Parts: sequence; C-alpha cells; structure tokens
Amino acid sequence: MGQTVRRPPCPQPADRARTIAARGGRASVLRTGVEDADRIEPHLHHVHADGAVTVLLPDDHPLVRMATGEDVAAMVELADRAPVALREPVRGLLWITGWLRALGGADARRAALAVAEELADSRLLDVGHGMTALRLTPVSLVLADGEGTCSLRPAEFGSARPDPFCRHEDHWLRHLELAHRDVVGMLTRLLPDHLRGGHVRPLGLDRYGLRLRVETPDGDHDVRLAFSEPVDTPGALGSELRRMVGCPFLNQVR
Repeated sequence: MGQTVRRPPCPQPADRARTIAARGGRASVLRTGVEDADRIEPHLHHVHADGAVTVLLPDDHPLVRMATGEDVAAMVELADRAPVALREPVRGLLWITGWLRALGGADARRAALAVAEELADSRLLDVGHGMTALRLTPVSLVLADGEGTCSLRPAEFGSARPDPFCRHEDHWLRHLELAHRDVVGMLTRLLPDHLRGGHVRPLGLDRYGLRLRVETPDGDHDVRLAFSEPVDTPGALGSELRRMVGCPFLNQVR
C-alpha cells in the first residue's frame, strides 16, 4: 500500500480566486470561440464581488463596436504575478468567461460609480470622454495556481473572501527579499533536503502559511510552509513567522 502524502492546509479555491481578483494584477480580454483571438489589454479593469468584470476600452475599439447592442462571448484573464523578480513570475491565473456588453449613458455612469466605491482611480473619469465601460457577466471561472486547477461557479466566487493580507503581501515580501535575506536563509531548514542547495525566494503569503520558490538548475520548485493555525491579524502573522525561524523571544511577544 502506498504512503499517503498530506498536503499543507491552504485557502479554498474560491478564496484564492477572490484574492487574485482583489490584487488587481494584469488583465487581458479575449473573445471566445474565435481562433487566434487578439489579446486586448484594457485601460482599466475591476472584478466585482459577484464575479462580474468592468473594463474600459477606447470608444473606437473594434470590441466596443461588436459589444454595442448585443452580447459578445468573451473571457477576462487575470495574471497573479509575484512581487519579487523570479524566473517564472506568474503565480496563478484566473479566467472569467461570460458575456460582454458595452454600456452607455446612465448605465455607464452607474458602472463607473460602482467601481469607484471599491477602486478610486482617476481613469474612471474617462468614461464618456473617450473611454467606454463594458461589463462581463460571468458564466464560469477557472483558477490555475500552484495548488492545482479548479472550475468555479459565480455563486462560489461570490460567497468567498479574499485573503486578509492580500493588500499588503507585495510590500511585505519585497521587504523580506531585500532587507531580511538572513530570515529567508533560516527558513531553508524547513525545506526538503534535496532543495536546500537552491536559491530560495519568498513567493507568497496568506493566512495559512508562507510559500517559497526554490530555483535550482533543474527547474523551479514551490514549497508551502504551514502556520500552526490560520491567522487573520498582523500580530498573529508575526508570531507565526517568528516561530518558523526559531525566534528565542517568541514566548515574550504577545
């Protein structure tokens, strides 16, 4: 009988998808069902809590003309990139497929205001002044990341929540990479023996643990180091990180 391998706990797929959406990484819009469809980079994009996506494109863009007055089958691809320079920087991809329609008049203004409530961005002022707002109504979502690939329903996405640290993760990991290489070095003792000789880089951080990327001559290897329990506050996160590196003052910090 084969030995069962227990994977470290991690956020659920829908939560990971919400986190990628909340981070607001690079987006592309593609028509579906069209061979060799152009990959379009929107002027602005925003994923709403229900999985719908608002994008801005120039008024004269061909996709705007196609989506005016009728729905166009389309997909928005979101790329989740690591905050530090890696050989393979994309940590995950989220594809949201559905129906795209250009908005006009009051609908466009309401869409811009809805985005502004969550994302204050001066580019929203361009709606109606050279830019058109389009809305993608989701039918399905697919997540692909280091934990695997998973299909999601819009309702699953809507009931999930982004990771509590997703807004600060970039800054924290860059600080760890640039100012605390000694801490990263201490974490190598938690890696499998065959990876300890590689170049270890901070890859990700969430309420369940820390992810490291080990770059070796034969390829890249991602390792998740689990916390003793899920955390939701910076104080609890700091305690878990000190525990990982074997800080002797852990019990004095509360």
